[in-house]
Amino acid sequence: MALPPAVENGRICALAGQAQRDMRRWAERYPSLFAAKPFDDTLFNTLALATAFSGPWLDVRQQRMANQVALWCFGLDWLVDYVATSEAEAGAIAARCLAVASGAEVADDDLTAFLAAIRDELAVSPAFAVLGPVWLDELRRMLDAMVREHQWKAEGGQRPSLEEYLENADNLGFSFVFAAHWIHTDGAPSAVDIDLVRMASWAVQRVIRLTNDLATYERDVQWGDLNALLLGPERTEVVREVERLTADARSFIAAVRVRHPALADYLERQMDFCTGFYGVTDYWGAL
Repeated sequence: MALPPAVENGRICALAGQAQRDMRRWAERYPSLFAAKPFDDTLFNTLALATAFSGPWLDVRQQRMANQVALWCFGLDWLVDYVATSEAEAGAIAARCLAVASGAEVADDDLTAFLAAIRDELAVSPAFAVLGPVWLDELRRMLDAMVREHQWKAEGGQRPSLEEYLENADNLGFSFVFAAHWIHTDGAPSAVDIDLVRMASWAVQRVIRLTNDLATYERDVQWGDLNALLLGPERTEVVREVERLTADARSFIAAVRVRHPALADYLERQMDFCTGFYGVTDYWGAL
């Protein structure tokens, strides 16, 4: 069995270590957002490793935005999924976030304060003029999907089909994080390139959605989350769907690679990292 060079792995893990310290500082800066027990050091470490292994050619500054936005998404997910007690409360969280991302004044909470800091940092990137609307649209898609899942989970709520569940994969937040990373690390693309890259990102997001579900079934049952395996299909059926979606994603990525090889490599490595990672564990700590 061929192993990757230890020198390369050492550098990647060093970058992840630097990023983990950044995450700890962000968590300390916005304490109410990350005070819950599941936000443990392992969550920070594994999030940093995901970015470091996905873009090993990037330095810690270039990886910083993806780490920052991914951590913010975990804080958002916690508030919408586990703190909000009603659809109205989940919707209010989403509305506050969308308003602040669009330029409104920060609400009096760590969630929107952190988001505003991200917004302001992205706004000075050269690509923001072109890709800023993409980032905002991905945020809107993610927020809508999170509120929709909250409705599905409500007592007496209508459970979705597997197809509907996959159509709601934006609740995972991958494409929102990727859009921020894209702005932070790349130049302004053409409209055709934007559509192509977004389709590849959504394809990868669907793969990760189901890969996550295969790994987190027991935790999702315990925490009251939705999971593809709770919607009717057998595990073997979901595995086959992951294989089909992975093949589709690689086709989209191959098209992106013609003009944006670094973005294509990042997307593919994210997908493959998650396949290996979720084969062992997931990000959240214990309740």
